[in-house]
Amino acid sequence: MHTYSFETLEVWKTSKEYVKLIYVCIKKFPVEERFGLTSQLTRAAISVTCNIAEGNSKNSLKERVRYIDIAYGSLMETLSLIIISYELNYINEGEYQNLRQLVDAISNKLNGLKKYIEKQ
Repeated sequence: MHTYSFETLEVWKTSKEYVKLIYVCIKKFPVEERFGLTSQLTRAAISVTCNIAEGNSKNSLKERVRYIDIAYGSLMETLSLIIISYELNYINEGEYQNLRQLVDAISNKLNGLKKYIEKQ
């Protein structure tokens, strides 16, 4: 089976783990949040990985950077939703801290990838 170049990126791998952790956390959310926080949080988290993958496939460096910026925006959207979820007691302190650490790691890796692309 062929491995696509985005699959080798550490930022994509970390983002994928982040999505999986989000899915574990939202299982405990109230049913009434199914079309609110739960839906928004999963869509935003998935958007991070998808934009990294899609951007990596672009030939133009400008387009690649644009998709990294979109991924970063989606990551910040998830952070906002995680903070709200924590304050509503939908996630506990440990889950919150784990998610925040992953946000920091992904953010740093996205910024590093963006700088790398811009230097090419």
